[in-house]
Amino acid sequence: MDGPDQQPRSRADRKRDRIRAEVRRNREGGHRVPTWVLAAILGVILLGWLVLVVTS
Repeated sequence: MDGPDQQPRSRADRKRDRIRAEVRRNREGGHRVPTWVLAAILGVILLGWLVLVVTS
């Protein structure tokens, strides 16, 4: 928790700190699957769906 000489932090401050920490982790990278691979997979799925709709 906070040190003895600090004021208790509000819930909003703690949430803001958690969000900032998550954004920092996301910007560092180290993702298991690159974003372009996920985008390519999504494109293939959408293209396959479109082909099924048009040809049926």
